[in-house]
Amino acid sequence: MNLNALHQLIEIDSPTGFTEAAALYCFNYLKDLGYHPEYTQKGAIKCALGENPTLSIAGHIDTLGAIVCAIKSDGTLSISLLNGLSLNMAEGEYCRIHTHDQKIYTGTLLLNNPSVHANKEVSTSVRSTDNMHIRIDELVKTKSDVEALGISVGDIIAFDTRYQELESGYIKSRYLDNKAGCFVMFELARKAKELGKSYPVELFFSNYEEVGHGATGGYASTIKDMLVIDMGVVGSNVEGVEEACSICAKDSSGPYDYSFRKELVDLARKNNIPHRVDVYPFYGSDGSAAWRAGNQFRIALVGMGVAASHGVERTHRKGITACIDLCFAYMNGL
Repeated sequence: MNLNALHQLIEIDSPTGFTEAAALYCFNYLKDLGYHPEYTQKGAIKCALGENPTLSIAGHIDTLGAIVCAIKSDGTLSISLLNGLSLNMAEGEYCRIHTHDQKIYTGTLLLNNPSVHANKEVSTSVRSTDNMHIRIDELVKTKSDVEALGISVGDIIAFDTRYQELESGYIKSRYLDNKAGCFVMFELARKAKELGKSYPVELFFSNYEEVGHGATGGYASTIKDMLVIDMGVVGSNVEGVEEACSICAKDSSGPYDYSFRKELVDLARKNNIPHRVDVYPFYGSDGSAAWRAGNQFRIALVGMGVAASHGVERTHRKGITACIDLCFAYMNGL
């Protein structure tokens, strides 16, 4: 399995609200395979793998990040988070600041007064946006210095990914949630094209999942079911592991469709696909958004196990492969 497309997509900065470049990558990838992708009015990408699709396979291209909410008098930046970035795991991370005029500056997320030689409370301070800042890698000492660079409130901040593929099969990077899921969707499209087969499936790459309204609409009118591909939770009191495909029975928005989930579990058992059935205590998905918007789909949720979610994430090739195999087995039964 060649992971080049995963690496390339992850390296495209795409915090929620700033997904145009990532959407274009998805559009061109599918077009190069010979499909005819389309943009929705909200900037998501949809692509039919056959006529009159009845199944939407949905994943999201938007990631966590931050936005400039104030320029401080000392030339540093205050930030507002674009959803649930873990500040403890982001402290010290390098970042890129995307300005209105499409300039890019680099910086670092730091605690205020971060030197241990000047602040005895560095180790014990609770990290929050109120006591952290972005240090810009330019000669700036005042607010006017920063403004002269063209940096302003509303500029997007994207954090370095630190992507690595390891010989052990692990992939570690920020934003495996959910660009690993998007890669699964790429592979489904590629496999279908290689086989010369069409499927009643529409791929849907949403762009506002992290803020809860990514998959509210924009589908083909023929869709009846939605299979969401997003990260599987790995941690205490959950079943997920990085080497398997998690099948979610329930998250914080409620249970997913029982009959749909049962079909997926039966397929995984029949085909010896590594899987876990799981309940996620602090989680919502594009499926949650689709239901809340009033869509009358059956919805199921699957995903490769991802450790340290919303932080320094990691998954495994086996988990990605299991997701591809399960989704493709379901497609072949349509």
